[in-house]
Amino acid sequence: MSSPLLEAQDLKKSYDDGRVQALRGVDFRIEAGEYVAISGPSGSGKSTLLHMLGGLDLPSSGQVLFRGAALGKTVNLDTYRSLQIGFIFQAFHLLPTLCALENVQVAMLAKHERSNHRVERAAALLEEMGLSNRLRHYPNELSAGERQRVAIARALANKPAILLADEPTGNLDSVNSAHIMEILEGIREQRGMTLIVVTHEQDIAASAPRHIRIRDGRIEA
Repeated sequence: MSSPLLEAQDLKKSYDDGRVQALRGVDFRIEAGEYVAISGPSGSGKSTLLHMLGGLDLPSSGQVLFRGAALGKTVNLDTYRSLQIGFIFQAFHLLPTLCALENVQVAMLAKHERSNHRVERAAALLEEMGLSNRLRHYPNELSAGERQRVAIARALANKPAILLADEPTGNLDSVNSAHIMEILEGIREQRGMTLIVVTHEQDIAASAPRHIRIRDGRIEA
């Protein structure tokens, strides 16, 4: 039997010398190409879990496996984050001193590609996002929806296996929210990528083929 793309094995995460239990033993498997929504109330542990899956943080105990190999042990976290994961955040996290074209290229620096290749790929991704007329605009010159589309282009820059989106519509109105989710679902279908979305919006969670609910650091049955 082949290994799943991602597997959480008895994940636990505590803070403040163990006084705060963010995750209390989480187990699940995610196959390549799946679209999974993770939802739960504030403080439930959903963002902590996403950070574990993305290699941004390590569990206090348990482990995350990527294609059967443990993150932080067999799998180098820097390489994993740079080449296998595309991150999309609620707050966009674009660099304010760089234009859209440059922001997308930042993700490619880890691959040491030639400058002209980076520019061409960044421009193509922004065009795919409907932003071909905004390449030289800075984040403060873009709308919230446009900034999130730049962030999606950046997340795709290194052709990752997995897109992790943490409340990707949290700063958007309903029209832009629907557009962003349509883009993300289209990317998954066209590229065969795995999409994992953390959200508190029940309509988004309900629309995913698979929905994992978390409460008090545990997956609800």
